[in-house]
Amino acid sequence: MGKEECKTMLDALNKVTACYRHLVIALGSTSDSQNLREELKRTRKKAQELAVANRTKLTSLLKDKSISKEDRAEYERLWVLFSSSMELLEVDMKRSLEIGQDFPLKVPTRHLIQTGMTGSTSTVAARAMSVQNMKYEADSNIDTADLKDLQSEITQVSQMMEEMEMKVQVAPWAVVAKQEAGAELKSNLSVGNSSVGVISICEEEPKDDEGEGSRGGGSGSVGAVIGFLLIVAVALVLGYLVINMS
Repeated sequence: MGKEECKTMLDALNKVTACYRHLVIALGSTSDSQNLREELKRTRKKAQELAVANRTKLTSLLKDKSISKEDRAEYERLWVLFSSSMELLEVDMKRSLEIGQDFPLKVPTRHLIQTGMTGSTSTVAARAMSVQNMKYEADSNIDTADLKDLQSEITQVSQMMEEMEMKVQVAPWAVVAKQEAGAELKSNLSVGNSSVGVISICEEEPKDDEGEGSRGGGSGSVGAVIGFLLIVAVALVLGYLVINMS
């Protein structure tokens, strides 16, 4: 029961941190907005709540000396995954702070970057918050007012990671993975359900027509390159002859 509960909690944290990273990518771009800033704030707070719950649960289990060797190995594996998720969250929070300082919305100091991203990010934020639709309630100055809170929360996350290393001694290099690297990307199945929602990773089989089209395009590209090289060679020869004749 403990292992399944830990896996569910960790899965929820991973999904929220993934959504947070997706939102951070839109900062400073033409998709940036007051709603995005509020989505970032609420998503990172949700991630921190889940992080505290994961830390409390895993710490108590790893300190229990009565658990079996197999269970301890599994909890240590989950602990390493949890630590990795926290490191990614900290990196993205720092990135959000830096970009937020460079691109204030209320008093713009530079033009937003045209990254090619368009559309709203509300669907991603709603998935992280486990709601159907996002309701926005932040003030118009959230883009600057929230930066102080973000800076304080970054310090809190860093301190929590240091405390984690002090309370539980788990060597990451000693933990054995249960599947090959990238195995989850090869699966056509949904990642799974949790309290945060569902994020699916699907692979589509390439169509035969598309394959033939790409092969035809590749042959055309090779022919164009060869033709260009021939033209360059002829030009060089002619240039050489003209120089010698003169």
